[in-house]
Amino acid sequence: MIVTSAVRHAAAGSAALLFVLPVPAAVASPAPTVSSLSSAVGEPTPPVRGHVDPARLDRSGVQVQPLAGAPRLPSASALSWVVADASTGEVLAARNAHRKLPPASTLKALFALTALPHHDASEQHTVADSELTGIGAGSSLVGIKEGYTYKVSDLWNGVFLSSGNDAVHVLAAMNGGWDSMARKMQEKARSLGANDTHVVSPDGYDAPGQVSSAYDLAVFGRAGLQDPAFVRYCSTRYADFPAGSWSYGIANTNRLLTGENGVDRYPGLIGIKNGYTSNAGNTLVSAAKRGDRTLVVSVMNPQEGGGYAVYEEARSLLDWGFEAAERVRPVGSLLPERPKAEADARAVAAGAETGAAPAGEAGTKDAPAKGTPSQGTPAQNAPARNAPASAPSAKEAPAQDPSAPGDPAQGAPAQAGRSGGDPGEAAAAAAPDASAGLPLGLIGAACAAALALWGWRRRSGAGDSGQE
Repeated sequence: MIVTSAVRHAAAGSAALLFVLPVPAAVASPAPTVSSLSSAVGEPTPPVRGHVDPARLDRSGVQVQPLAGAPRLPSASALSWVVADASTGEVLAARNAHRKLPPASTLKALFALTALPHHDASEQHTVADSELTGIGAGSSLVGIKEGYTYKVSDLWNGVFLSSGNDAVHVLAAMNGGWDSMARKMQEKARSLGANDTHVVSPDGYDAPGQVSSAYDLAVFGRAGLQDPAFVRYCSTRYADFPAGSWSYGIANTNRLLTGENGVDRYPGLIGIKNGYTSNAGNTLVSAAKRGDRTLVVSVMNPQEGGGYAVYEEARSLLDWGFEAAERVRPVGSLLPERPKAEADARAVAAGAETGAAPAGEAGTKDAPAKGTPSQGTPAQNAPARNAPASAPSAKEAPAQDPSAPGDPAQGAPAQAGRSGGDPGEAAAAAAPDASAGLPLGLIGAACAAALALWGWRRRSGAGDSGQE
């Protein structure tokens, strides 16, 4: 009896509270704070200044859309070149951007994007004789010897500074072998939206069918800038290379970085990669920073000016890009085009947020493709907004809408009304979460007490004007 009396008193007290304090229809999520929004959304992608028509880059010849006050493009004899903003991916100007040409050692930038993340810089590796077989005649070498032990960082210095094909062969062997590495590089290129590149020899050595483009090289350069290790290696001018009990110095072959052989250093140059073969001519992908802006320039096979013309043409294009950055409309983008399915899913999520379609219905088309059933919150099931595979930067990742992750309780009543199942299940789905943990008998007693109290107050004439 004592227990029953206590339960009844608790029920009566609960009923009084339920009567006095209004209960919301659904438990709302707490309002997000500024700090939580900033951590969830990240740094937004800078807005594109105008419509970008990717088809422009498919056209032959020079593509540029100058605005008032834009500087004149410099003369460049290269068969293909691209000037792009590294942060936004906007292509400021280009010539024959998608023309397929032999890339020479600039293909090593793609090799690094593919293999660099898989081994720690301090890891040591002893070179086997089999790892140095198959190196093409006339290849540039850093001087790796079988039986010697090298740190991975030494091998990467050999790749970036000396353009050593022997270092590429050893690192490829450490990552599944030569043919496997070529396939992985091909997959990496496609994942970045670089569709002109066909990889046959991972070191860039001339091989039948091996091609890339100025557009793809700029894509690789931009992706590399988002990896601190890639930037560290490609911007190193000099290093010591081990040779058993001693070491010797190696210098970066990118003259625009070192300022050697009569080529002046370019201020703010980050580096990236140069290349040369008799078939490809001189090729170069470079990046430079000036103030808050970083540009990527790729140049393939200048037709005039000798062996160092590739550096001078890259210099003039970088100068033009920094001066013209706010005075031209972009003629294309280095960002991969979003698949139609992803665009549809994003439209579904946007429609659900604005109420354009009932929650739980609009999301059913695309959500199953991800293996997640739509349960009234399509914004949660929609695919994440695009972010590059090689560790895209914060600026590259578009900001996500903080309103997208809705409260499941908001979608529950609508789904319960459509279920056509047991009415009791629908009522339970619509019930506030606050009472989910209370005993069923106590809930019933509280409701009965609340009704009795409401009736008593009505009969007693306490009809205050604020009551409904």
